[in-house]
Amino acid sequence: MAEVLNPTKLLFDLHRGTEIAETFSGCLEPEVIALRVTNGIVERFDCAFARIWLLEPDRTYLKLVASSGMYTRTDGRFAKVPIGAYKVGKIAQNRVSFLSNNLADETWVGDRHWAITNNILGFAGYPLEIKGRVVGVLAAFSHHKMPPEFLEFLRMLCTIAAIAIDSAFNHQQEKQSWQALDRHPWQERTALSDRLADILHSHRLTLVGTERSLDLTLEYVFLRTAEILNKIGGAYCRLIYADTAISLEAIVATPTAQTNNALHNHPHNHPQIWLRSLFHELFVIISSLGGTIDIHSTELQIAIMIPFIKETNPLSERELEMMQLLTQGLRDRDIAQQLIISESTVKFHINNILAKLKARTRFQALHLAMVNGWLQ
Repeated sequence: MAEVLNPTKLLFDLHRGTEIAETFSGCLEPEVIALRVTNGIVERFDCAFARIWLLEPDRTYLKLVASSGMYTRTDGRFAKVPIGAYKVGKIAQNRVSFLSNNLADETWVGDRHWAITNNILGFAGYPLEIKGRVVGVLAAFSHHKMPPEFLEFLRMLCTIAAIAIDSAFNHQQEKQSWQALDRHPWQERTALSDRLADILHSHRLTLVGTERSLDLTLEYVFLRTAEILNKIGGAYCRLIYADTAISLEAIVATPTAQTNNALHNHPHNHPQIWLRSLFHELFVIISSLGGTIDIHSTELQIAIMIPFIKETNPLSERELEMMQLLTQGLRDRDIAQQLIISESTVKFHINNILAKLKARTRFQALHLAMVNGWLQ
């Protein structure tokens, strides 16, 4: 059974992921991008070490180009890994991620003593993949078990890193001709509409308005929505950029046989209730962003709207301290113990925070604080 994601923790991880992505935005050196990714993972997520291998031009070997944390050298035993060899090579060959929170017990680990001695529990390996083509592999190792929110964040970060690295490779290959251009599209992150179209495959996607840069949390919502829609069946979608908000509207036109079976087996056997259950994981996140998710009462239609937000900080230092503790997933009782105050005082401060930010929930207040840069 899949673990339930903690929306507060996921929001904070996605926010920190946006900070990592900003460190390599516009970078045109694949190795530099890779190092900024591994540095960010180690610094912001307390991983033991993180590494990135990039695919060599002959596409038969992976070359270790970035290593941060416990090990920083890139010329050791795993400096060059054949495709299909070791776990890293298999991840690249099969384009399948691998996750473990009991590394020493895995049969493929060559040195169990090393994992036990260094207290390495968690491992996450992801292909750096763009449009079905692998450009590298990311591996992260942790002294702690990796929570599902971190793994979900890592999946998104790998997508963004793969796009940036692939664009940097294109720049290197075409640097003789780019000087004649007025602008350099590979310096920008691939547009959200292109990534949605790639997930939705042949389904129709219409773009309305001018695209703009989004943080990782907003991208996650719309990319995850596209993944769900793609599993359901044929969908007609509109991605709408307005002055104050971004929206995605979708109509499920031709449900697949698998979808019809799932609907038939659903306890309520009602299309709208079934559709709402598919998007259950996103409801809290969208609400925390100040947005809405509407499902049509009779048709298989869904509309998601999220406002663009940028405000000045109205919170006191004490309120910010309390918000910082909320990002760690602490409950009111835990916060009260840590700050040596009563639980009722904690509730008083949080109610003040909600009032100042005009937020309906703690999740929405946390998102406002994070996207505006008020929390570290």
